[in-house]
Amino acid sequence: MKSEFTIINPYIEGNYTVSVAHKEEADEIMSLLLDTAKWLQNKGSQQWGELLRGHDSHNTVGSIEKEEVFVCKHHNEIVGVVILKREPSAWDHQLWGSEANADDEAIYLHRLTISRKCANTGLGSALLNWCDSSISFRKKKFMRLDCIANNRKLFSFYESNHYEYMGQAGNFKKFEKRLFTNND
Repeated sequence: MKSEFTIINPYIEGNYTVSVAHKEEADEIMSLLLDTAKWLQNKGSQQWGELLRGHDSHNTVGSIEKEEVFVCKHHNEIVGVVILKREPSAWDHQLWGSEANADDEAIYLHRLTISRKCANTGLGSALLNWCDSSISFRKKKFMRLDCIANNRKLFSFYESNHYEYMGQAGNFKKFEKRLFTNND
């Protein structure tokens, strides 16, 4: 059986590598996500607040088992995480409506985060760009993501990385980018 994805380039500028997460990395991954949720809360944002209450709406551990979680490492330390779902989650169905179905041509990006010690280094943009240019998914032509509507900095971040604004669903803005690495 042919793999559903191929990592074309495991490297990001400098000494960073990206690979599929392994179950033994789950605690380190969850710790990074929780640290980010705490940082967001300290900035006045409720994004990812459910993680602080013990609820993981993206089932990160289950996503690790499905090979949907990717880790960015620097000298064997996880400094970035991203979830790339090959099928839309319940959340994606809610936001994207009829566009989100099991056989659509989109990858759904969730939980892109980097360690705070890597903040303002360009690693966030580098990891986001890795997602749409250094990994190829069978029969997938688009990368989709969302962010809370009132986070103008994040909105600008996605647009500056060539994601097209696709409208708003409730309190969330939707973005999409065409992939040129699709692996039919």
